Amino acid sequence: MKAYLILDFSVHDLEMFMQYVKKIPAHIKKHHGKYIVEGVDPEIIEGDWKPEKIVVIEFPARENAKAFLEDPLAQSLFKLRHDSTVSKLVLVAGGSWRDETNQAN
Repeated sequence: MKAYLILDFSVHDLEMFMQYVKKIPAHIKKHHGKYIVEGVDPEIIEGDWKPEKIVVIEFPARENAKAFLEDPLAQSLFKLRHDSTVSKLVLVAGGSWRDETNQAN
C-alpha cells in the first residue's frame, strides 16, 4: 500500500534551505519516492490550520518512507531543513479506515 509524507513548512533561511532543496531529490528517488506536491501555497478551505507551503511525497510502501527518513546519508540534509524552516511532517498510509472495518467482518 502506498504511503505519503506530508510536510507543512515555512522558510526562515532561504540560502540554507536551497542547499536541502538541491540535494534531497536524489535521496527521495533512492527510496522510490516521488513528489506529488512540491512546495506549493495551499488554499485554506476549512478550519484553523494555517500551512504556508505544502510538500507531498509518495512512496510505494510505508517501509520505503521509513527507510528514507532513517537513511543515514540523508540526516545532514534533514538537519539543514530543520535549521532553515519551521516544519511539521506526517507519514500516512494510503487507504481508508473502511479497509480495516471490512477486514473485521
